[in-house]
Amino acid sequence: MKTMLNRKLVYSFFFTGSTLLGSSMMSFATPKKAVDSLPRNDSSHFRFAFDKREFVLTDFPAGYCWELPELPANKTRDAYVTQYISRYGNTLTIIRGRSESFFTLMDTVFARYDVPRELKYLAVVESELNTKALSKAGARGTWQLMPETARILKLRVNGHVDERTHLYKSTVAAAKYLRDLYRLFDDWLLTVAAYNCGPGPVYKAIRTSGSRNFWKLQHLLPAETRGHVKKFIGTHYFFEGKGSVVTLTKAERTHYGNQLQEFVAKHNLLLKDINKTPVPLNGDESEDKPEYVVRSNAELHLGHEQQQGLKSIVDE
Repeated sequence: MKTMLNRKLVYSFFFTGSTLLGSSMMSFATPKKAVDSLPRNDSSHFRFAFDKREFVLTDFPAGYCWELPELPANKTRDAYVTQYISRYGNTLTIIRGRSESFFTLMDTVFARYDVPRELKYLAVVESELNTKALSKAGARGTWQLMPETARILKLRVNGHVDERTHLYKSTVAAAKYLRDLYRLFDDWLLTVAAYNCGPGPVYKAIRTSGSRNFWKLQHLLPAETRGHVKKFIGTHYFFEGKGSVVTLTKAERTHYGNQLQEFVAKHNLLLKDINKTPVPLNGDESEDKPEYVVRSNAELHLGHEQQQGLKSIVDE
């Protein structure tokens, strides 16, 4: 069956270590604490997704606030990100200042091809968002595609036209390639590695190491490739202030998804208890659909203490 990306692209480089993409730029930033804070929401339901799994917090009071569990810790990753940001933060700050139009387009394209939007930061590593960037190896454009790779991805590259420099068309090509590489590896860090050096060297590293964990097999990858993946992680942290599904290994991703499932289950039980006796605003018992006045866990505890104090006075 024909996949969304011509398999010729994948297998033509499967047994080679040839570089598909040009050399990357270097940049870094310091990570903030990896905690996702969900926004306040006045709806009675809140849906969010992680790694294609949907989670639903149900029937919570308007304004109810919470924090998701922290992303899995990784000392090697965190130490590298801190070093990266402190060294290259100034360069990344300049790039961020002109990134809005680039990222808006990339977000739209990646959503269409079901690719995490955070992979747009790979373009920062590749070319510093320069549509005309050209490497010594011949990779060109924002996504630093080699001529043969670009042609397989249906881009025109000849003596008259080079669509690798066309932001929209090259982003579509990159999205298709990233999506199909992910179908091979089921791991975003290995996908980014394969984007740089091709699937062959990544599969070889997996076989030799007996592991699919980037941090355990990275020493078996070309030096440029392992640096490429780390630069992508560091750049992601700089722009987002935290990691995401694309900065985790498959094992970390699965573990965190399970943590989210447990978190949501516990909160739904708590919220079910909270919502058994809704309190109408202003004491208006005539309202058909009373609004909730709870705004946070702290107010919940305070309300409980006040109720206990009132009960003691009545008892006396």
